[in-house]
Amino acid sequence: QVQLVESGGGLVQAGGSLRLSCAASGRTISRDAMGWFRQAPGKEREFVAACNWNGGTTYYADSVKGRFTISRDNAKNTVYLQMNSLKPEDTAVYYCAADPRGYSTGGAYTTQEWYDYWGQGTQVTVSS
Repeated sequence: QVQLVESGGGLVQAGGSLRLSCAASGRTISRDAMGWFRQAPGKEREFVAACNWNGGTTYYADSVKGRFTISRDNAKNTVYLQMNSLKPEDTAVYYCAADPRGYSTGGAYTTQEWYDYWGQGTQVTVSS
């Protein structure tokens, strides 16, 4: 089992930046694909970004492409989401997730059903 804990959320003005962290414990995530998802009030949870086991391949939702960057430090068992040029529509609870099959697939999925482990989420609020 792996436990994921997100941090770094908060209140920021439009145009600002935040860096989310997802710290894993219980086992190494160095062979997992990792993803970030978000859920805004009244909406379904949606894909934001994902990376393969070594961070060499990344995927982004069109809505965040060019503004958000996913990265990972396997030595620290941590995944990051750097969010720049934030917009009010980025307001949501952000979740990180782990897919333990990542090493065997070599890539990462953009759909939630592939991810077995989830954090509790961190709130990001962007004011206009």
